[in-house]
Amino acid sequence: MKTVSVVLPTYNERENIVQLIEQLAFHLKDYDYEIIVVDDNSPDGTAEVAESMKSKYPIRVIRRPGKLGLTSAIYEGVLNAKGEIVVVMDADLQHPPNLVPKLISKTDKCDVVIASRYIKGGGIEEWSLTRKIISIGAIILARLIVKECRSIKDPVSGFFAVKKSLLHSWKPLVPEGYKALVEILAVVKPKRICEEPYVFKSRSKGSSKLGGKIMLSYIKLLVKLSPLRTALLILMLITLLASILLLIFR
Repeated sequence: MKTVSVVLPTYNERENIVQLIEQLAFHLKDYDYEIIVVDDNSPDGTAEVAESMKSKYPIRVIRRPGKLGLTSAIYEGVLNAKGEIVVVMDADLQHPPNLVPKLISKTDKCDVVIASRYIKGGGIEEWSLTRKIISIGAIILARLIVKECRSIKDPVSGFFAVKKSLLHSWKPLVPEGYKALVEILAVVKPKRICEEPYVFKSRSKGSSKLGGKIMLSYIKLLVKLSPLRTALLILMLITLLASILLLIFR
């Protein structure tokens, strides 16, 4: 039986964390699993709620002193993971817990299994035009700049499973960043990558963390990964225009 570590980076997810943990426990009942909550000092008491569930479920809570970045939270979860397979997902219920067993099962044949919004069967609920442009632009840039992303439909997904043995060579380039998967693919260079479709749900509780600071951190990451840094700004402007045209004329 595979051992599994589910890493949940959290910030102000008190309204979602109980339901998420209960659903994960249900879908992982046939696995030897642990749930690692990495909380960035949520003022709403997310860590305390997760701690209160430890008597019923195999949960570990890592409390951090403040908002240190999503990628660094994932990295800290990976460092503390005991499982052979590490599953990374958001704690806001936009990533469906019932898909986790399928991601795990596919690691028999794949080094990294990505839950994808952009392959057949996948999709997104209730996104604005601006959010779609940002997402498509981020994907196009990742494909252009990172060789390991070129054949992947959703390289910026925040929902994936990976063999822990592959992550020993990964250390965050941009700890405060938002797209850990792009970093992992670029650094680890996995040979076998699979994608599994899913529908990205609309958030029912809490608020989105997407903002200008997060987008700037992604640009910073791409600059670090790009072999042609001086041309990157022009490339980004061209890509943004292409993303807009794609949405208008598709």
